[in-house]
Amino acid sequence: MPVTMLDAKTALVIIDLQKGLIPEPAEPRIAAVVAHAAALAAAFRAADLPVVLVNVAGAPRVRTERPRRVPPALAEGWLDLIPELDRQPGDHVVTKHTPGAFTATGLEAHLKSLGVTGIVLAGVSTSNGVEVTGRQAYELGLNTAFATDAMTDPDAEAHAWSLTRVFPKLGETGTTDDIIALLKGA
Repeated sequence: MPVTMLDAKTALVIIDLQKGLIPEPAEPRIAAVVAHAAALAAAFRAADLPVVLVNVAGAPRVRTERPRRVPPALAEGWLDLIPELDRQPGDHVVTKHTPGAFTATGLEAHLKSLGVTGIVLAGVSTSNGVEVTGRQAYELGLNTAFATDAMTDPDAEAHAWSLTRVFPKLGETGTTDDIIALLKGA
């Protein structure tokens, strides 16, 4: 079921579309995600709604059975947001050190200061950064929409699980076109 509505004050939150994780958006699946995320960013800016661009600069140093993709030392430019997002001066940038964008970043306070009551999530990876941020948003009482075609995961099964089993419990799901249509009042 597609997303049914967006709050009057909804922010777009794009997770981890940065050069260290997306060095070349040439792979077809990544290229489509990047194009959709860029379209969402442009639509939110045109609607004079907040855009939050999130990058990741580390991960908790704890034992896990699956190591994280964040290297211990970040290469030059690793944190840089991909140019396709067309970062604008009014965009809010959040650097996180955990999978979720709300942990120790000030994002919650920023959104509250703007009167934001809902968010649209996009980015990578679906089953980690996007899902954890979605869970946090749910716990904070934010209405959340997940832009299903503006996210991906290196694990196809995990991606599908998040889209079909987790996200419907945390909010609503829809395509970039669904969300843009709601922004335009269509």
